[in-house]
Amino acid sequence: MITKSFAKGGRSAFLIVLGAVMGSTLMLGGTVFATRQSGNDILPLEQMRTFTDVFTRIKTNYVEEVSDDELLEYAIRGMLNGLDPHSAYLNTEEFQELRIGTTGEFGGLGIEVGMEDGFVKVVAPIDDTPAQEAGMQSGDLIIRLDDTPVKGLSLNDAVKLMRGKPGSEIILTVIREGEDKPLTIGIKRAVIKVTSVRSRILDEQFGYVRISHFQTKTTEDMLKNIKKLKKEAGGSLNGLVLDLRNNPGGVLSGARYVSDAFLEEGLIVYTDGREQGSKLEYSATSGDVIDGAPLIVLVNGGSASASEIVAGAMQDHGRGIIMGTKTFGKGSVQTIQDLPAGGAVKLTTARYYTPSGKSIQAQGIEPDIEAKPAKLTQVERTLDPLTESSLSGHLENSDEEDAKVADSSEDENSNLIEDDYQLYEALNLLRGLAILNKKSS
Repeated sequence: MITKSFAKGGRSAFLIVLGAVMGSTLMLGGTVFATRQSGNDILPLEQMRTFTDVFTRIKTNYVEEVSDDELLEYAIRGMLNGLDPHSAYLNTEEFQELRIGTTGEFGGLGIEVGMEDGFVKVVAPIDDTPAQEAGMQSGDLIIRLDDTPVKGLSLNDAVKLMRGKPGSEIILTVIREGEDKPLTIGIKRAVIKVTSVRSRILDEQFGYVRISHFQTKTTEDMLKNIKKLKKEAGGSLNGLVLDLRNNPGGVLSGARYVSDAFLEEGLIVYTDGREQGSKLEYSATSGDVIDGAPLIVLVNGGSASASEIVAGAMQDHGRGIIMGTKTFGKGSVQTIQDLPAGGAVKLTTARYYTPSGKSIQAQGIEPDIEAKPAKLTQVERTLDPLTESSLSGHLENSDEEDAKVADSSEDENSNLIEDDYQLYEALNLLRGLAILNKKSS
């Protein structure tokens, strides 16, 4: 009945049906009104008439025939895409893929993306995926997918083009800050299996935990990794680096419980929106998984959403030092609402705030200590410096084995400074904090 009214240009019939769907009461006469049951707002009837006019013109004049179902889906997508970069309509297939993505396995290239100025922007490449291996970086703007320009595509359309049979290749044309001309990057598609938590001992009982994405099991996996690190360190850690760089976020519960693992008490995050159900507060329970040892949280421009919740909570409570560069600045909450006919609506329903009341939206988290990525090279010396051991007849040191261990540790740190300067600086800071803790105890 709806589609017949559109095809015939029956505006009154359309308004009656639309009113019934939206829970509106229509009064047809000399003047037509439509009011929502939940309030006294008058629906924009002139815009509705414009909509029906446009719909009818497309049905009548467009060069190719388009079904009513397609046009209505396009209208729904446009209505949501126009709100903000994160609200979207998901058909049944897209909704299923979203569910798979939050549990850790999905198909594609391995990048978290959004829209900016009509182009696809890379929020962050996911660890150990084809996109990361190909060299994609946070902040890259994708302007072409194979031979298809991105400009004019919706985000969903662009994502569909990036998906494909595992093993097949796609060529991305990318604009990157600091590059004089666009880059051409070839990536082979694969089934993406995300291991959201990795860990290792750095040295001297200092642990390293990397969270690449917040999923439903992230906190459980992190606690297992920290337990393993403690065992390797002889029972306890002198400090921990929590690496959230290029972590685009994920499920809110993951950020909440990861934060709770390091806090003894206090507010973690709260959300605020128009509906009463969007006003929520999450607080910590007692217990610190590393028993108060120094904590450094590494962040950068690819750290978004759930990552920023963790960083904000640690910063506001003074529980950890935030180190790196300013974060992405996504401080909004999306709610997935099932639709009776299948699919779902992903709708921005609230903003989230750090314990001190700071909104991260479009602002991000400023690190306590800025540490930009850098490549350092060792200065070659033509002559070794003159020391006591260079002098003829010097006394020998009985602690020769300790000296060898120190030399070995220094070699490992030399590799770290070349491979990951930010992590190298975080480890140095942890050492200093651990020394201060020992002196004050």
